[in-house]
Amino acid sequence: MELRHLRYFVAVAEAGSMTVAATRKLHTAQPSLSRQLRDLEYEVGTPLMTRRARGIELTAAGRAFLDHARLALAQVDAALVAARRAAQPGKASFALGFLTGQEMDWLPEAMRLLRDELPRLEVTVSSQFSPKLAEGLLNGTLDLAFMRPEPGAGELAFRVIVDEALVVVLPSDHRLAARKSIDPAALAGEPFINVSGTAPALRTVIDAYIERIGLAVDQAHEADNLAMAISLVASTRGFALLPVYAENFLPWSVVARPIKGDAPTIPLMVAHHKANDSPVLKLFLSRIDQLIERVSGKHVVPPRGD
Repeated sequence: MELRHLRYFVAVAEAGSMTVAATRKLHTAQPSLSRQLRDLEYEVGTPLMTRRARGIELTAAGRAFLDHARLALAQVDAALVAARRAAQPGKASFALGFLTGQEMDWLPEAMRLLRDELPRLEVTVSSQFSPKLAEGLLNGTLDLAFMRPEPGAGELAFRVIVDEALVVVLPSDHRLAARKSIDPAALAGEPFINVSGTAPALRTVIDAYIERIGLAVDQAHEADNLAMAISLVASTRGFALLPVYAENFLPWSVVARPIKGDAPTIPLMVAHHKANDSPVLKLFLSRIDQLIERVSGKHVVPPRGD
C-alpha cells in the first residue's frame, strides 16, 4: 500500500464520484484511478466502495478506512511541513485552510492583507471539510482556518466572522423556481437532499430548522459534499438547504432562492490552535475586523457575536 492509494481513495470519497475526482482533483485518467482503487481494495481485503450510476457510495469498511486514511495523510503532511520549516528557519510561513468553497470570497482578501504586511511571506492554502481543517490546526499543519464550529476541539480558539443564511437549492425548471423566495411549507413532500456527517455543524442546523418549522420532508439522499448535493438536486429533481455561498457553484440547471420567514443561519469562523504563538498569526488576528469589512456584502450577513 502506497501513499498515492490513500490520496486517491480520500479524493474519490470526498468527491462522491470517480469522474469528478479523476478530472478535477487528481488530474489523472479514470481507468488508471479505478485500477489503483481496485489494488487498494485487494490490499485491504474487502470492498471499500460501491460503484453506482450517479457516483460512488462507501461501504461500512470504506467509511471506517476513510477516517484512518485522512489521519495518515495528515500526519504525512505535518511531517513535510515540519521538515521544510526546519530547513528554512529564517523564512516566515503561514498555512491557511478553507472550508471548501469559502476560499472564493475570503482567500483574495486574506492574501492581500498578508502580502501588504509581509510581502516575503510564504503562504500555503488548502481546502477541506471542516472536521479535517480542525485536524490540521490540531496537528500543526495549519495556522488558521475558515471553518464551522467543531465540538470537542477545546484546544482551538474560534471567532465568528459571518452568519450565512441558508437558501433553497432546486432545479431551475422546478415549479417553485420562478418565485423570488420560497415558503418552506411549499416544500412539504418534495424529495429532500440532506448533507451527511461530513458536515456535522451544517447537518445540525438543517435538522433543527426542519424540526422547528414542522416540515414534513421525504429525505431521498445524503450528500458528502457541495458538488454532490448540487448534482443530486439536478438529477433527482429534489431540493437542498445549503449556505448561500453555494450560489458560487450552481450550474444553469440549478438555482438558489431565499427562504421566507426566519431563515436558518450557520456561522463561519476563523480558528487557530491556542498554543500557536506564530507572530504572523497574531498579526492576522489583529486584522480580522479589517478583513471582514473588505469582504462584507459578498453573500454574508453580520455575525451575531463571537
